Amino acid sequence: MRKILMVAAAVAALTTGAASAQEVTTTAASEGTSNTSFRGFRLEGNLGGDRFQSQGRHNDKFGYGATIGFDGVIADRIVVGPEATYWRANDWTENCGASNGGSVCHKSFEEFGVGVRAGYLVTPRAMVFAKGGYVTNEQRKRFDANTPTQTSFYDHVNTTGYQVGGGAEYTVTEGRLPVYVNAQYVFSQYNDNTSRHRIMGGIGVRFK
Repeated sequence: MRKILMVAAAVAALTTGAASAQEVTTTAASEGTSNTSFRGFRLEGNLGGDRFQSQGRHNDKFGYGATIGFDGVIADRIVVGPEATYWRANDWTENCGASNGGSVCHKSFEEFGVGVRAGYLVTPRAMVFAKGGYVTNEQRKRFDANTPTQTSFYDHVNTTGYQVGGGAEYTVTEGRLPVYVNAQYVFSQYNDNTSRHRIMGGIGVRFK
């Protein structure tokens, strides 16, 4: 009788231990990064500050744009995917100043970019990321001569270059269409020795 009681007690202890272990495993899995919403196509709107630099001058303005991309998860923690971006300063942005007996104005219009973003999941809902890619920017350069010996000119071009940046992103709501917000800094260097800095926030939705 005593042996039966001891066996029964041992079985009960093992059953309780297994149940507790299963509960811990289930909880860990439900909270793990494998259940993150950082997957699939995403569509995002952006707003922030824009600084266009040229000829040793700069002009600061409010800007806005959009991003479309796709994210995939590698080894539960790494998020990688392509993206395409659009950006413009409100009412464009232009640097003007005196130069060689006249005045020169350098104006920047829309910027389009394609690149790759790579991030690390700090938690299932929070990520830090870096990005880089190729950009093209429509620009206009105008020189207005002040003397008869100078010749005015107007030049409208599309210049290309590279873009780098980084930031942080957080999933606000889960579900079939998760909503997320982010903050990021982006730098664009164009081939005509002009550049652009921007600090912006974004809000977007994912299509899982």
